[in-house]
Amino acid sequence: MATIWCVSAPLYSHLDWGGFLKTAQALAGHGHDVIWVSGEALRAPVEAAGLRFELIPETGWLWPPPPQPDVTKIPPTEAVMLRYVRALDTWLTEALVRDATQALIDLAARIGRPQVIVTDPFLSAAALAAEALDVPLAVAGWPAQADMEEEYLYPVQRKLSEISIARINGLYQHFGLTGVNFSHGATPAILSPHLHLTYFTPEWYGAESGLMLAQNAFVGGTPAAATTPSPAWLEAIPAQVELALITLGSTFTGDLGFFSWSAHAAIAVGLVPVVVIGTNPLDPDDKAELVRNLPRGSRLLNWVDFAHLLPRCRLAIHHGGMGTTHAILTHGVMQMVVPHAADQRGQAKRVAQAKVGLNLSAHDVRNGKLLEGARALRADVRVQQAATDFAAQMAALGGADAAAQIIITTFGL
Repeated sequence: MATIWCVSAPLYSHLDWGGFLKTAQALAGHGHDVIWVSGEALRAPVEAAGLRFELIPETGWLWPPPPQPDVTKIPPTEAVMLRYVRALDTWLTEALVRDATQALIDLAARIGRPQVIVTDPFLSAAALAAEALDVPLAVAGWPAQADMEEEYLYPVQRKLSEISIARINGLYQHFGLTGVNFSHGATPAILSPHLHLTYFTPEWYGAESGLMLAQNAFVGGTPAAATTPSPAWLEAIPAQVELALITLGSTFTGDLGFFSWSAHAAIAVGLVPVVVIGTNPLDPDDKAELVRNLPRGSRLLNWVDFAHLLPRCRLAIHHGGMGTTHAILTHGVMQMVVPHAADQRGQAKRVAQAKVGLNLSAHDVRNGKLLEGARALRADVRVQQAATDFAAQMAALGGADAAAQIIITTFGL
């Protein structure tokens, strides 16, 4: 039996990435001692999944970020730079990452060193601690890709590169490391030399195939099986009525216009909108306004179990979060993606490239494209067939069970 640490930022969405938590459960099912290491916010869901949880006082993930300044009052180039730096701060604020790395080293001294660390793809401290502890690292949920060449970077990206390199070098120096688990080009990122698990197919990254590295393992995914009774609100909707999932995940939940516009588009094409707004606190007046603006018949929820809902959906309108996109793909549901930040833009592009849905911008939404897109998808049987076929391709790769076996084989556990 091997001891395996799974390390993540203390956000519920970081349990996912398409199958991270499921992989941990599969490893435990093989008899390994799997320990999930994170902040207190994840203790309950991790323990509910049947896994041991260990608390560290700092994970190195900056959340929530500082309030967004008014970018309309600064020059456009400065506004762009600010957005880049704020994104960098989330995963590479030097003082936080330093404290988190030390916390992981201290944990190993207290409970013993693991044989393998499996990490959230953006948790810098896990990559640094793995080197400091001389433990091999696997990355769950993000592919290993060749670094961008500096000559192809925009000026603002070059400046960000300088900041990133200075920060990461400061961390190397502090811990006496060389950065074996990071790329060393112009855009530093976590890069395991051993294994990157991605819960999609090679075709999903077809447009980026030239950047993919040899340590990638593509394991796809299967639909989650329901483990609880179907909720009463869902049972009350006749089985023949088709539904539309509308969500912005757990972070970008304040875009109330998105929810109402999407719901009206769904109603117009004969679908009952299920609007899932997340658990972030919402001002009562704002929520009341949202309720007034939703079409009659909509269902408004804070959270929903995809295992119950997605089998009844014909369309999903969402932000492009990796876990949400993955779940929708495994159920063979058509999608319209309106990315709000960071990697969501990549997911949106891949949805369109795979011909399983549409990639829309915020500008498109404001100009009525949600309704136009919903009508187009409902009328085009080829998109539905593509979504069905893609789900079959995902399932054929084995999902989390395959990921667990690959970890066991790669590291000789």
